[in-house]
Amino acid sequence: MKKNAMLPALILVALLANGQQKKSGNPLFPGWYADPEAVIFNKTYWIYPTYSAPYHKQVFMDAFSSRDLVHWEKHEKILDTASVKWAKRALWAPAIVKKKNRYFLFFGANDIQNDQQTGGIGVAVASKPQGPFKDYLGQPLVSRFYNGAQPIDQFVFKDKDGAWYLIYGGWRHCNIARLKDDFTGFIPFEDGSTFKEITPEKYVEGPVMFIRKGKYYFMWSEGGWTGPDYSVSYAIADSPLGPFKRIGKVLQQDPAIANGAGHHSVIQVPGRDEWYIIYHRRPVTEKDGNARQTCIEHLYFNEDGTIKPVVLTNTGVAAKPLK
Repeated sequence: MKKNAMLPALILVALLANGQQKKSGNPLFPGWYADPEAVIFNKTYWIYPTYSAPYHKQVFMDAFSSRDLVHWEKHEKILDTASVKWAKRALWAPAIVKKKNRYFLFFGANDIQNDQQTGGIGVAVASKPQGPFKDYLGQPLVSRFYNGAQPIDQFVFKDKDGAWYLIYGGWRHCNIARLKDDFTGFIPFEDGSTFKEITPEKYVEGPVMFIRKGKYYFMWSEGGWTGPDYSVSYAIADSPLGPFKRIGKVLQQDPAIANGAGHHSVIQVPGRDEWYIIYHRRPVTEKDGNARQTCIEHLYFNEDGTIKPVVLTNTGVAAKPLK
């Protein structure tokens, strides 16, 4: 009888242990990776990050896929400068969308400092999410400083009416521009302008936009990317053009866990009001600015639609297979 009485307790311990094994853990995968773009393609989670290294070594991009947020497969060198003749270094912050069975990867390259240098935001295309990706345009999509925005940190947003927008910008300026349906250029707005500035207070870089319950959430990174003040704030508006009034920070460092938490993306579980934030951070043991790791946490909302501050963890999130 005593042995039988112990069985439920042993089963419970086994279940708990199994549950612990099904946590993603943070970081999600080994290696120095930053600026993660997380998306869902074909019932699979994908993350497209920047390879975090000195600029002259950032000549390729890897991707990672998972069916459950816990087990990740690495896809090496889905894009490299050998397939983009004008790109030489500093491949940054990929953004990816699927359109008509093709995958379009938007990327920053060369870290240009003025309009006389070659580089900016480019587009690559592939028939599969793991690539290989090839240059789509043969030249940058955005190669100039409009409204003071460095052409980096691109995000591609699809509105409810099917319109596609490019939202981008470094150097504390953010622009939005409506993309042509074939992603070869832009459609001017009604007032004749092509690039509209939507920069909110304290914006630095790393824009992200999504729709929840009819509202447009705009998020961005603040502070210096090598410093402990790197963080994410947000605003809410009724249009992708804003105006966006800063509400406050939702992601920042926890000195007990990690420093420099920022430059993120957001994914929603299809058909559910269930959200995740994927971001990079620096281990407290590391001083090198490029020592950045890709991590994940839950993103929760208050009843009034505001976002709850994100809690940094080492455990990450539970397994979430897609149906």
